[in-house]
Amino acid sequence: MFKTLKNAWNTPEIRKKLLYTLLMIVIFRFGSAVTVPFLNPDVVKSWMDTNASGGNFLEYLNTITGGALSQATVFSLSITPFINASIIMQLLTYALPPLERLRDEGEEGRKKIDKITAFVAVVLAVAMSYAYYLTLRRMTDDSGNSAVKYIDGGQGIFAGIVIVVTFIAGASFVVWMGNRISDKGIGNGVSIILFAGIAARFPVDAGRLVTLTMDNPAKYLFVSIGYLLFIIAEFAFIVFMNEAERRIPIQYAKRVVGRKQYGGQKTHIPIKVMMSGVMPIIFAMSFMSLPSTIQLFKPVTEDSSTFYIKFCQFFSTRSWSYAILYFILIIAFNYFYVSIQYNPVEIANNLRQSNGGIPGIRPGKPTSDYIQRVLSKIALVGAVFLGIIAIIPIFISMADQNLQSLSMGGTTILIAVSVALETTRTLESQLMMRHHKGFLR
Repeated sequence: MFKTLKNAWNTPEIRKKLLYTLLMIVIFRFGSAVTVPFLNPDVVKSWMDTNASGGNFLEYLNTITGGALSQATVFSLSITPFINASIIMQLLTYALPPLERLRDEGEEGRKKIDKITAFVAVVLAVAMSYAYYLTLRRMTDDSGNSAVKYIDGGQGIFAGIVIVVTFIAGASFVVWMGNRISDKGIGNGVSIILFAGIAARFPVDAGRLVTLTMDNPAKYLFVSIGYLLFIIAEFAFIVFMNEAERRIPIQYAKRVVGRKQYGGQKTHIPIKVMMSGVMPIIFAMSFMSLPSTIQLFKPVTEDSSTFYIKFCQFFSTRSWSYAILYFILIIAFNYFYVSIQYNPVEIANNLRQSNGGIPGIRPGKPTSDYIQRVLSKIALVGAVFLGIIAIIPIFISMADQNLQSLSMGGTTILIAVSVALETTRTLESQLMMRHHKGFLR
C-alpha cells in the first residue's frame, strides 16, 4: 500500500488528483468545526454525551459524521442523507419496474437514477435537518441553558430557519465535494468523505484510552494495550475476509468456424465472501436503534408501565437479548441483500447462451441450483463474520462501561478498511494504465 502511494505521488497527474482529494478532505474537516449560528455548542456537546449513547440512532449518526453532530457544526449531517437516499434507491431499483428498466439502459439510465437519488437526498436532508432542529430545541444542560439561543418569538422563528437552512446547505455541499472527488480526485468521493469522518474519531478514542490509563494505570494500562492489540488483529482479519472469495469454475465449449477453432477456455465466477459489504449492519443498526431512540422522547420514569420498562431493558445495548437479536438481524439482512444482488437463474441463462457451463453440472436449472447453494453457503459465512464484527463493541461495553464511547471498533473499522482497500485498488489501476508500455514497444 505504501509503495503504491509512493509511486502514485511520483506521477504528476495522479499527484494532482491526490492533492485535490486532500484539499476536499481539509475543507470537509474545516466545515465540521464551524458551529451553526444561534446555537450553544457546549450545551449540545453536554447533552449529546449523555443521550447519544447506548447504540441509539444519534450515536450512530455522530460516529458516521466524525463527531460533527455532537458539535452542531455546519456539516452535522455530513454524507448521511446521500447514503440513506442511495440505499433507498438501490432497494427500489429491484422493487419498481420503471427504475429497473432505467438500470438496464446503461449509462443514460444510470445518470437518470443519479438525478433521482440526488433529489431524494435533498428531501431527506430537509427532513433530517428539521428533526435535528426539533431535538436541539429540547436540549438543555444541568444549569437549564438551552442549546438554541432564541426559541420563542420572532427571533426564534428566524433562528430556526437559519439553523435548518444551514444544515441543509452543509449536507448539500458535502455531497457536492464527494462528486468533485469522484470526478477530479481519487476513488469514490462519498466513500472518501465517509472515511474522513470516521478516521477523525480515531485520535479522540486514542486520547480517551490515554486519559483512562493516566487516571487509573493499575486497571487500564493492560486493558489499553490489549485493546490496541485487538484492534490490530481485527484490522488484519477484516482485510483477509474482505479479499476472500469463492471461485466457481467455468468451461466454455469449443466451436469450429471454417478452419478456426473458438472457445474452450477456462475461467471462473468470483463470489466475494463480503459481497454485501457493510449494508446488513446498517440495516440492522437502523432497526435496533429505534427502541433506544424512542427513549429519547419518552424516558423511563417511575410512572412508566411494567411493559415499557421491560421493553427498554430488552433492547438495552448492554443486554444479551440485544446482542443476540442484532446478530440474527444481520444474518437475515445479509441473505436479503445477497438475494437482490445475485440472480442464479439469470447467471445460468447467460452461461448457456454463451456456450459456457460449470464442469460436472448440467446447464439450466441444475446450474442455477448449484449457484444458489454456493451463494447460500458464502452468504452464511459472510453474515456470521459481519455479526461478530458488529457485536464486538457491545461485549466491550458490557465488560467496561468506560469503553462504551469508543467508536474505534467493529463497523467503523470495517468501513475504514473497505474504503482504504478500494482507494488503493483505484490507485493501482491508474498507475497500471500510465506505466503500461502497450504493444508499440
